[in-house]
Amino acid sequence: MRRDGHHLSLHAFTFAALFFGSIVVSGTGLHAQEPPERASALETGKFRLHKFAQAIGDEQYSIRRDGASLLLSTQFGFTDRGSRVPLSATLRMQPDLTPQHFSLKGKTSRLSQIDTEITVEGTQTNIRQGQNTRTAETLPHDFTLSGYAPVSVQMLLMRYWMQHGRPSILNTLPSGQVHIERRGVDTVEVDGKPVTLERYGLTGVIWGRETLWMTRARQLVALVCCDAEFDHFEAIAEGYEAALPRFIARAAQDNIAALTQVTRRLSPPRQGALVLRGGTLIDGKGGPPIPNVTLVVEGDRITHIGPADQIAVPRHATLIDARGKYILPGLWDMHAHYEQVEWGPIYLAAGVTTVRDCGNEFDYITAVRDVLRSGRGIGPQLILAGLVDGDSESSLGIVRINTPEQAHSVIQRYKEAGFAQIKIYSSIKPALVPVICEEAHRLGMSVTGHVPDGMDALQGVEAGMDQINHLQYLARLMGLRSSPGPNGPALSVDLNAPTAQKTLRTLQERHTVIDPTMAIYELSSYDGSPAAKEMEPDLDRVAPELAGPLHSAPLTAAQAAGARAGIAALLSIVGALHRAGIPIVAGTDQAVPGHSLHRELELYVQAGFTPMEAIQAATLVPARALHMENEVGTVEVGKRADLILLTANPLESIRNIRTVQSVMTGGKLYECAPLWKSVGFQP
Repeated sequence: MRRDGHHLSLHAFTFAALFFGSIVVSGTGLHAQEPPERASALETGKFRLHKFAQAIGDEQYSIRRDGASLLLSTQFGFTDRGSRVPLSATLRMQPDLTPQHFSLKGKTSRLSQIDTEITVEGTQTNIRQGQNTRTAETLPHDFTLSGYAPVSVQMLLMRYWMQHGRPSILNTLPSGQVHIERRGVDTVEVDGKPVTLERYGLTGVIWGRETLWMTRARQLVALVCCDAEFDHFEAIAEGYEAALPRFIARAAQDNIAALTQVTRRLSPPRQGALVLRGGTLIDGKGGPPIPNVTLVVEGDRITHIGPADQIAVPRHATLIDARGKYILPGLWDMHAHYEQVEWGPIYLAAGVTTVRDCGNEFDYITAVRDVLRSGRGIGPQLILAGLVDGDSESSLGIVRINTPEQAHSVIQRYKEAGFAQIKIYSSIKPALVPVICEEAHRLGMSVTGHVPDGMDALQGVEAGMDQINHLQYLARLMGLRSSPGPNGPALSVDLNAPTAQKTLRTLQERHTVIDPTMAIYELSSYDGSPAAKEMEPDLDRVAPELAGPLHSAPLTAAQAAGARAGIAALLSIVGALHRAGIPIVAGTDQAVPGHSLHRELELYVQAGFTPMEAIQAATLVPARALHMENEVGTVEVGKRADLILLTANPLESIRNIRTVQSVMTGGKLYECAPLWKSVGFQP
């Protein structure tokens, strides 16, 4: 999951810290150029590891005989934004690749540790995860696997599956099941020669789908998935790196196609108009609810709205009984990272019909956007912000701007690809911020993002930034201070401080848009207590692969209480920004998938918004911020038919925003419960 402005692991640090392969052998014999220390290996190989298409490390493995067994030894490691992530593993197998002993130790992300050991002894399997031990029954088609890494273990899982009759399900130890599906054949060029690869889709290793490619000799040459932080991750065998953009785009297209096959039945095709009758309309413009409304949708547009007894129902229309329901504009998530196709059903199920993607892989996100735009996929409307960073040890992605000339060419490429914004990341040189903003503005694009290292938020705004992601970049300017406390730094706010008043004036004058991402900060205070669960009651509804990380509770009760006091201090800043008329737009940065947008709105009400104002932070205000208010953001005749139906009134209690029963995007109506179920969530 993304944490703090671009991928901080869940519960990665205390609340206060938020602020202050080409294959070497074919698998059947020795390679003539192996190093002497690996001369006894039957097979050796190397994978180049990537995050957001940027090469960040590698994995080297060997397979050798060890008595009557085969032994895989692998060293996996990368450096992610200055943090080293090392992982080592051994896997002992019978000659038919049935696991006997698996050991995995190290890190799977910057701030997540793993220490797992599994021993299979006949009908019994002994499992140790950290200090916890247990015994499980050995099942047919058991294979040892604990997440996306190491890559060589996934390669052996594929070989085991092929060698054992390609069963529909593989049970995995220490837990879970993996489903493998052959998805097709692709051809790539290596050294000017075509190479045919078989493409497979895997589910159950992580939340969502992975895509990998194997040679006919059963060598894995490419893996496209997400890592332990739910960021884009790719592993490529040496010799195949030139094809990385093709692998990324093909995985996106294939995963959308696979998901759409599952979800197509959720919105069956219809002929004629669609009519919602008898509902109460909350149109998002700020007025009182309008009871007993008939709303007509033809194609993807709203064509009629009026009293139920005064609107004629078109012939052959599909009628929806909306009595007892509340009709609202579709919601926006203004800080999303659409890294898996599974987010499409998740967003829709939560009532989100428009998403601003705040930085992604170019080839992946353009492929996803184009498939969704064509109607061949399932998901919200995507508005794209193109990520740019500068060279440093903490850089993210492969799109870099280090000179004015690069600024012009990079921004031009994003413009030609249909991106609406530029997203500045943390390693951009401060001197280049005005250059980036000027060029983006010249091309009709706006600029959002982090405040780069070496400048503060006011300097970023004065350099031309139109919007700022994350409250942390404003917090100190707005009077946030820390002082020592028994459970870590205690936070307080002085909104009358000169810097706070100057910040408010500057943001007012420049109409700067802020997306605070409060829900993700609050989630860092989670300690597993009943009170913590109450703040996000839908934590228990997530897919099984997400339950463990989301329910982890590294804070003590006292630390969590201090963190929640800090959240209250931050909310006072959000309230001050709102009272000053500074546009606040709701975004999540991916905390609890889908549900965290609802929590973001609940927190805004705690900060002093009315329920209507909170709803507008996820409807009308973001539409205005991106100059799309004539298209979406309110429920009006002529606008795009992006709507949600609630079973309870959100103006009486903002928590009722969680009662989304149905969602309409571009005139297509979906029931939310099947959408949740389609990606492993409980409705």
